[in-house]
Amino acid sequence: MEDHSLEKKYNKYIIAVSIVVPTLVAILFAIKLKDFGINVEPLSFLPPIYATVNGICAIVLVWAVIAIKKGKRKLHERLMTLAIALGLAFLAMYVAYHMTADSTKFGDLNHDGILDLAETAKVGALRYVYFFILITHILLSITIIPLVLISYVRALAQSFDRHKKIAKITFPLWLYVAVTGVVVYLMISPYYA
Repeated sequence: MEDHSLEKKYNKYIIAVSIVVPTLVAILFAIKLKDFGINVEPLSFLPPIYATVNGICAIVLVWAVIAIKKGKRKLHERLMTLAIALGLAFLAMYVAYHMTADSTKFGDLNHDGILDLAETAKVGALRYVYFFILITHILLSITIIPLVLISYVRALAQSFDRHKKIAKITFPLWLYVAVTGVVVYLMISPYYA
């Protein structure tokens, strides 16, 4: 019988992090530093960087799966740790950007922050595609937090059968989040002011 004591030990932390991180991101996303009298230039250089980080994360995830399939456990472990670090880096840059810049509206061709009827008509149905990708990206990015943490703890506990079961769910969802992060950036980037 497997010992799940390490998993049980970390369960409360996984639950806490899985609740605190999305809540904190939502709160920080809504905060604009300028509303508190802190005048900083928008960190407009960050979106292409954090989109690149997402792309690198996708590559690292695929590389990690290839590594484990070839029996390279240590490389797999290092790559997965790198993927988590990339996710944290993305999160920090994403929040920093949104705390210093106004949200960009998809289709706002003249960059005035208002989407008029002509702009809406010009982007047409692509707007629905964008929002579908964006919403699924956001929802799954919240969903993968506990999945990644559980997968990681199971690997640390050397509960590899249980790790493999959850990793089969975690990997495609995480890969989707990483890839769609790049897609969302590419779709919204023409509308940045």
